[in-house]
Amino acid sequence: IDTTTYFEDSKQNLNEACSPSKPGEGAHTEDEACVAGRGEGGKAAADSGNQPEYVSIAHSLLGGRTSPLLERIQEERTRRKRQYNSMTSACSASLQQHPQRKVKKDVKLLDQLIHDLNEVNDIPFFDIELPYELALKIFQYLGLTELGRCAQVSRAWRVLAEDDVLWFKMCTGEGYHQDASVSDSPCWKSTLRDCRNSAKAVCSNWKNRVGSISQLQFELGKVLCDVSSCDSFVLAGYTSGDVRLWDTLHWDAAASYLKTNSLSANSEPRPHVSHVQVNGTVAAAAYEDGCVDLWSTETGGEPIHHYQIPGRIQALALGPDSPVLGTAAGPDVRLNRADDRGYWRTVCQAQLPKIVESLVVVPGRGQQHPLAALTAGETVYLLDPREEEPRMLHSVYGHPVTCLDASDSQVAFGVKRTDWLMHDGGNKVHVYNLETGKPVACVGSSPGDFTCINLRDAPPHLLVCGNKDRRVRVFDIRAGSSVASLYAHHLGVTSVQADDWKIVSGGGEGLVCVWEMRMGAKLWEMHNRHPVRHVRFNTSTLVTANIPDDKVPRGACITDDDLTAHRRHRGVICHYDFSEDALSQDHVLPICRSDFNESYDVAQDHIFDCKLIHF
Repeated sequence: IDTTTYFEDSKQNLNEACSPSKPGEGAHTEDEACVAGRGEGGKAAADSGNQPEYVSIAHSLLGGRTSPLLERIQEERTRRKRQYNSMTSACSASLQQHPQRKVKKDVKLLDQLIHDLNEVNDIPFFDIELPYELALKIFQYLGLTELGRCAQVSRAWRVLAEDDVLWFKMCTGEGYHQDASVSDSPCWKSTLRDCRNSAKAVCSNWKNRVGSISQLQFELGKVLCDVSSCDSFVLAGYTSGDVRLWDTLHWDAAASYLKTNSLSANSEPRPHVSHVQVNGTVAAAAYEDGCVDLWSTETGGEPIHHYQIPGRIQALALGPDSPVLGTAAGPDVRLNRADDRGYWRTVCQAQLPKIVESLVVVPGRGQQHPLAALTAGETVYLLDPREEEPRMLHSVYGHPVTCLDASDSQVAFGVKRTDWLMHDGGNKVHVYNLETGKPVACVGSSPGDFTCINLRDAPPHLLVCGNKDRRVRVFDIRAGSSVASLYAHHLGVTSVQADDWKIVSGGGEGLVCVWEMRMGAKLWEMHNRHPVRHVRFNTSTLVTANIPDDKVPRGACITDDDLTAHRRHRGVICHYDFSEDALSQDHVLPICRSDFNESYDVAQDHIFDCKLIHF
């Protein structure tokens, strides 16, 4: 309704009502009524039954009132005040007569709502507008459901609820596109939706064993010695002295071909590869003659660093997120790192009373302050370049350490109990804080030795480990209790890893099992001939390695020239990709991609690979 037309009509009707239509006595009465109506706010006009209601509203507007309903509100407040006084007096009289009884005050919600609206009647409450940055600051504390509800309130709230900054922070907070920026996507809300749908599809493929499988083969006539993987890189060493690097995102990358140093390449016979390690930037390999080579995962080719240690190397460790390398030969341990210009230097050397058996570089320490945890006999040490001697963390005479792993703040290791102390509860797993050096938890009580442990990749406050008693156990470090205990492998557990909902374990009999943690049920399993020495998975991929214990096997016939040429002696590396569909055109079987120029042995290998694809 046009307000100008409305008030003009109201003023015209008011003038007609106040002006006398006929001369006489009635004119003087109507003039007095008009003057009184103007001076007293239109009371006489409101009392007249012949005048319409909008005339009283016009009288109130011409009289300068802030609200046309002010008199009604005042009358309503006066009535409620009288009602309240009467109820109060009645309650007081009732309490005097019956002091033990409790009188319940009956207040209607509608009356209370009218009272609250009357109080804010003169305040433009819903017209207050916050600055966009301040409103965005408030909205960032809301979740997905709350943002969806706020988007349905109004157009202004919908613009706030669909801001790209909010959805970008939510997307990175859930672990998607960690290295991206706000300008990388035109709509982060759609990006988060697509990422969630993809994660659900990958989780379903994990449970239903849907995906593609590939076998990583390099030296057909040599035995696999050690395997390491990180992100999309897989590194393998063989008895021929060769080291092979695969990039599962770019299978034809030039960095896949790693050359050996001249000292090991010219020796006859060439030494075996004893240990390999890889992270996102460098790859390292240790040989039987004590040589250590480092390559760049981007360029490959010649080693970027090389050194030799007297004696055989028992342990090799590479920082998962920094270029820090640790090696141990006998009781001697050495810690190397790369400086800002890429030159590798020895930053720490130490000699322990006993032979070093295991070594782990603590993640999250960066390049400037590396830290390593190592075991020698029954003692656990922390090696810090800022300290002169290795710091002893744990040592109990007669209780050797069987396995070791470390996260950015804690270190966990399994301790073997002797026969005369088995009444104390059996073998244990100890967890220590790296900053304070004090114990955090002690869990376990198993009759068998703990053979493998995973703390770095486990969910927060959880620890997963494998034992010789054929069980995989998950412990809660905060409560010190067992979360899951799975009867897995009849020859003992050799490798294990877990995330927030699943567990992947490998056994000495060559079986790889995938478990659902909450239900404790086995989802599926895969079998190969040799023990599973390496298990590593991320959101959509899984890498397993079956490494033979016997590096010089005997064939069926003593007169055979190359007894290790058969596949059953070599070991196998399997790469599972659950984000891809094996039935799509991009995943044609290897035998269908081969040409007629390939040899018979390679064709037979392709046929075997085709059989493994239908797992």
